[in-house]
Amino acid sequence: MKVVILAGGMGTRISEETDIRPKPMIEIGGKPIIWHIMKLYSSFGFNDFIICLGYKGFVIKEYFHHYYLHLSDVIFDMKNNKEKFLYSKAEPWNITLADTGLATMTGGRLKRIQKYLDNETFMMTYGDGLSDVNIPALLDYHKKNKGLATLTAVQPAGRFGVLNITDKDKITAFLEKPKGDGSWINGGFFVLEPEIFKTIENDQTIWEKEPMERLAKENQLSAFKHSGFWKPMDTLRDKKELEDMWNSGKAPWKLWKDQL
Repeated sequence: MKVVILAGGMGTRISEETDIRPKPMIEIGGKPIIWHIMKLYSSFGFNDFIICLGYKGFVIKEYFHHYYLHLSDVIFDMKNNKEKFLYSKAEPWNITLADTGLATMTGGRLKRIQKYLDNETFMMTYGDGLSDVNIPALLDYHKKNKGLATLTAVQPAGRFGVLNITDKDKITAFLEKPKGDGSWINGGFFVLEPEIFKTIENDQTIWEKEPMERLAKENQLSAFKHSGFWKPMDTLRDKKELEDMWNSGKAPWKLWKDQL
């Protein structure tokens, strides 16, 4: 089953990083966040990716073009203009890099890569969010519900700590970044049937608006509730928090054993 990753947005809320690279190429632990997302899917055996490029898409193309070289020990025979790879670690990935336009909206990007999906069920997620979601369980849930679309619903932690205050204005507890108000939000990590393309009109269609609203109205959109780890990288603060988790050796999304 193919995995589509939306990686074409400009990432304006973290412009300190995205002035020189697309948001999915911002590094966590020395690896682009899109690499971490792909490793998650790969840890469950899903290795066929379609990446929707847009803003500075050439950076992503160059990264994967040189990926094998960067991970290998190499002898360069300069005199004879030859090279020999001695040792390498490579991923079992098949990657399609598709230019889906600079100003194309999320639905439009999906529509542009429809031709690469062979009219089959596929998965899709955003190129800036990490999670420890159980992908096979998500897929089983989607099949069981027999709808056209399933999204992973999450409850993000609050941005600030919460005070528990008594009637006499005494603080009895302090909760650091607890879960939000109990509401569930779209956390990405979709499973989609090819029929969803009928809901996407053109490049300007925003997947999260008309298509998802129509699917919900027609009772074709299910929510796979995930209570584990989920975090987007929207700001430099988010990047630092993810970086700290990785450096601690306890990154919740690292479900694979090897580490390149």
